[in-house]
Amino acid sequence: MYDISYFKATEHEEVIAFMNAHPFVLLCGVNKEGFPVATHVPVLSEVRNDKLFLLGHFMRKQEHTLSFEQHNKCLAVFSGPHSYVSASWYSQKNVASTWNYQAVHAKGHICWMDDQSLYQLLNKLTSHFEGNENSEASFKKMDEAYIQKNMKAIVGFEMEVIALEHVYKISQNRDKESYSNITAELKKGNEDQQFIAVEMEKRKDQLFGK
Repeated sequence: MYDISYFKATEHEEVIAFMNAHPFVLLCGVNKEGFPVATHVPVLSEVRNDKLFLLGHFMRKQEHTLSFEQHNKCLAVFSGPHSYVSASWYSQKNVASTWNYQAVHAKGHICWMDDQSLYQLLNKLTSHFEGNENSEASFKKMDEAYIQKNMKAIVGFEMEVIALEHVYKISQNRDKESYSNITAELKKGNEDQQFIAVEMEKRKDQLFGK
């Protein structure tokens, strides 16, 4: 991951907010042969005693699950919208095009939940993402036998985050004219491009003053 000072958020809380807004992570580790393994999974972020934890669950007997059981060190990648940035939008000439994006990497160790903790996690996950406790899809309206049957096929995990890195590469290294041109062009684009344009606008005054 890039580690360049000007491609950073200004506040730690902004990084946590980004993680909460993009909870479908790529979780990476290695198998017993040392080859990379990865899976995609939604997670909840929790802070307890000033420590950050990620919570989720896997299907049992999958390659990634077996790998994490053998090697509990892992990397969770949070990513959001991203966009190509054409050099034709720069005030300078003979400069390469690039890509704007935001990402957070959380490194840590996985530990496994017992059945009671898994049950509580499923309730939390459903309540959080469904957002309406009166929904027909709410946890409390699920058949208990159905829940218990499906719990046998999954295992809950908790990952304590021991290192948190991020990069917000959104043209902070460009001059004011280029920055404005890039923002204007991205506003004309698709949903991802418009998202990046909004993020750029949030930082314009901080970078260049009003």
